[in-house]
Amino acid sequence: MDEAFIENLLARDIRATARLLRWIDDGIKEARQTLKRLYAHTGKANIIGITGNPGAGKSTLTDQLITMFRKRGKTVAVVAIDPSSPFSGGAILGDRIRMQDHSLDEGVFIRSFATRGHLGGLTNTTTDVVHALDAIGWDVILVETVGVGQDEVEVQRLAHTTLVVMTPGMGDEIQAIKAGILEIADVFVVNKADRDGADRTVRELEQMLDLGHGAKPTLGEILHHGGKVDLEGKTEQSRIAPEKWVPRIIKTVALRGEGMDELFEAMDDHMVEYQKACENASFVEARLKQEFLEIYRRTLLNRGWNYLMSEDHIKGIIDRLKDRSSDPYSLAEQAIEALGKQQD
Repeated sequence: MDEAFIENLLARDIRATARLLRWIDDGIKEARQTLKRLYAHTGKANIIGITGNPGAGKSTLTDQLITMFRKRGKTVAVVAIDPSSPFSGGAILGDRIRMQDHSLDEGVFIRSFATRGHLGGLTNTTTDVVHALDAIGWDVILVETVGVGQDEVEVQRLAHTTLVVMTPGMGDEIQAIKAGILEIADVFVVNKADRDGADRTVRELEQMLDLGHGAKPTLGEILHHGGKVDLEGKTEQSRIAPEKWVPRIIKTVALRGEGMDELFEAMDDHMVEYQKACENASFVEARLKQEFLEIYRRTLLNRGWNYLMSEDHIKGIIDRLKDRSSDPYSLAEQAIEALGKQQD
């Protein structure tokens, strides 16, 4: 690995950063080697997830957050997850039409990524991108999800603070119940609060919080649970949040900057609780376990996929399925065993 390239990254060189993120997005092998070198420099950024239904105003809110953080003297990187083009696979929305007021600010870095069919509101490489930006030295990393609705919960496992953006009159209350959204929000943002029904939305959220504040797994149960982890990594992905934190509900009109001071106060309060929680070794271990399992899942899946698709392995499997000389379950087990022997 070129030492000058690593030095440029740690100096927050924009061209080197863009190059690394392209490698990560394209799955280039040099990306993984670089991430290994950078990992020791992670753990300093404040990572904020911004999620919610389409049309809730997430991008406008993100724009306001950038402005507020810049006023505090913080550098800001934005990871914007966009829908994929069904033709090219690239992001339909892009940096060029987002947050133009910050395009000339050297303290702001904005990059869009296509989901490429990945569910959960993020991309398959968002964790790697955030690790890279953290190591490179950005103070705040804003992760704005694609806005897919009920499946959009992955961001809460990556972010320190998760904002769930909702609007009055869009049926968000029903969507929230369906998505189990109570479990992923640190702060509810009722945006476009100048519309009719904003107070009703706040009241219903308050009622839902009262009803949904039930027993949760302990950190010990999350850390030492012996259950299996599926390929989506969902089995052991319980929400790990500061124990005493109760989600706040903040009304905003992001287009006019209204309610942003109150939102920042809630975010600051949550970060204080998060930092206190990090003094508990079990809390830190539980989050690191989730991080490792997600990376392990992707590594295992990628290696298994590459093994199957090389040297006509998949053709032999399909031939055996066609003549019913074997079954897909046995063949999958055999392929995994063969992969393990190959690694030995």
